[in-house]
Amino acid sequence: MLFGGSFVWNIPFLVGITCTVVLYAYLIKQLENIKIFHKQPLLFFLSLGLLYAVIGSPLSTISHLSFSLHMMQMSVLYFIIPPLLLLGIPCRLYQQAWGISLKLFSKLIIPSKISLFVFSLLFLLYHSPIVLNAFAQNTVFHNGYLVLLFILSFSMWWPITSPDPKQRLGRGNMKRYAFLSGVVLMPACMLFIVNAFIGGMNNPFLNQSTAQLCVPSQISSANLLLPYPFNTAYDQVAAGALMLGVHKFGIMLSVRLGTK
Repeated sequence: MLFGGSFVWNIPFLVGITCTVVLYAYLIKQLENIKIFHKQPLLFFLSLGLLYAVIGSPLSTISHLSFSLHMMQMSVLYFIIPPLLLLGIPCRLYQQAWGISLKLFSKLIIPSKISLFVFSLLFLLYHSPIVLNAFAQNTVFHNGYLVLLFILSFSMWWPITSPDPKQRLGRGNMKRYAFLSGVVLMPACMLFIVNAFIGGMNNPFLNQSTAQLCVPSQISSANLLLPYPFNTAYDQVAAGALMLGVHKFGIMLSVRLGTK
């Protein structure tokens, strides 16, 4: 699985990240008068480091052991990494890349507000019990769904963190868009909290992630690997609260960095 599956480091993905870092460093040296240790390169490298941590490291599998850990992974993936990566792309580098790709991808561009609503709907559906159980049985569909969410998240963050400052909203409109983002994503956060109070829901990825471990049949793998209160109703409440908190932090950080 792309997002979880075994307690190992994803070496091919690490190679891809390394190549991206080298290419980025070469391009900014050619096109921009900035140093590697300046703010934009540091934001770009930080975003790639976080991306590898949540997807390519054993943390990817560990995050499937409970809902709260899973929501922390998802929140960082969609609410922290995309804005940091966009803010880390210098304007001139973006304009050069956009000029090359405009003819190829112009028809695929989705307005940011539409991306926000589509992302929120798909994110809500993803965490419904029926869809989670279906994804646990179909790795290819699961990974494709997560990649689609990742692509939509960039369009969703674009009005706040576009590499071209001219394409960002003004401060007032930016705050209104950030507020709308919080409201639209609220149902996905509340789903976990509501489910916790009506009996909770099972984690279908837990057995999949621990199937390779030698656990006696009379012992719950959830209780063996993670202590109380993980995999309880409290864990699901924490999952919803974590998503709200990380999303709020991502908005505040993006607005602050995007208006400088």
